[in-house]
Amino acid sequence: MDLRQLRHLVALADYRSFGRAAEAINLSQPAFSRSIQTLERDLDCALIERSSREFRLTGQGQLVLQHARRLLAGSQALHNELMQYNGLTGGELHFGCGPYPAQVLVPEALADFISAHPAIRTCFHQGDWEQLATWLKEQQIEFLVADARYFTGNPQYHVHLLRPRRGRFFCRTGHPLAAHKRLPLRALLDYPVVGTRIPPMIRKILADAQGEADFRVSVECAQFDTICRVVMRSDAVGLATLEALNELAQNGAINLLTFDDIPADDPGLHLHYGVVSRAGHSLTPAAQAMVDAILAVDERLLTGHP
Repeated sequence: MDLRQLRHLVALADYRSFGRAAEAINLSQPAFSRSIQTLERDLDCALIERSSREFRLTGQGQLVLQHARRLLAGSQALHNELMQYNGLTGGELHFGCGPYPAQVLVPEALADFISAHPAIRTCFHQGDWEQLATWLKEQQIEFLVADARYFTGNPQYHVHLLRPRRGRFFCRTGHPLAAHKRLPLRALLDYPVVGTRIPPMIRKILADAQGEADFRVSVECAQFDTICRVVMRSDAVGLATLEALNELAQNGAINLLTFDDIPADDPGLHLHYGVVSRAGHSLTPAAQAMVDAILAVDERLLTGHP
């Protein structure tokens, strides 16, 4: 067994097809199939359910896949640290990001980072907090930027808190609610709400304000651009951070909604961004430099946005 074979197994699991996986890693399909078969022989177990019409890993295949991802990530991390030992002159950086930090905070920090360190190949992966936590656990990313409340207090994680972000409901220009300067939150019951998964503590505050048992979005989506597109082409109401919405609101593309029964300064309704990494694991020099850039931009945005 070698890392090359493990890399082939990961590609097969990602593409769920021998042909597509072989093409992705620039290998002929017969050679790719032989590599998987050799890995199975070396491990003395079947990794693929060949009796199934759909691609499926066996239970042992799933176990090997988990270890393969960790081994490959560890190999890449070692390679990166050696390359960056005397300066950020090469290597890769992989980190994750939630949908709202991906609108302003992370792009501005990434622009600063690549200007200072153009030799680093950087990949940032966007997803919700559950996806990000899985990628972090599997060591596919070194750190993530997201609402830290899902991670704070868990000894598996190291959390560096950033400043809180206010959330706002918004709608398209011309929406029936747009003409009202102030509204009761129950007005939302007549319209679908589109947004990311809402933390339980925020759901409770909103549900209490509405006089309902719970508050859930009608359409749950982890992509901010998709949320905005749905809102601007329908009567749906969106929910996002004010920081992410600021430019759209200034350009007149959306209307920000204000509700009498939601105190704007309630800290319980704020999103608490944080930089989250695995406890007990040091970051590579590139990852630490990117975190430093995020912290610097977070401080800079403090005076530039509400």
